[in-house]
Amino acid sequence: MRQIPVETAGATVMVARAPQPKVRDRRTGEIATDAETGAKLMTVDVMFAANNEVEILSITVPESGISEDLTMGTPVALAGLIARPWENEFNGQKRHGIAFRAVAVTSLVDADPASKAA
Repeated sequence: MRQIPVETAGATVMVARAPQPKVRDRRTGEIATDAETGAKLMTVDVMFAANNEVEILSITVPESGISEDLTMGTPVALAGLIARPWENEFNGQKRHGIAFRAVAVTSLVDADPASKAA
């Protein structure tokens, strides 16, 4: 499947919804895992602003790639962000879209604000 690297250098990226486990099967509640590593996958919704446009992207990330304290409004960096076009057919209807995946989502907020005071 084709993977397209996404340039984030000129973008403003903030958490729109805190990380949630990625559910593989809604009927059973099974949590998705990475096919190669077996790592638990999470979904983080971010506001991605670039070129005078803003979109909410849902990004899949391994649990180990998520920094602590990602709450709504936290500015973040997206390491290794890629886009994958997808298409499937369900009940005779074709659907398509773009799935986003990153190696890591890390907070850009100083972890220790007390270190600035002094």
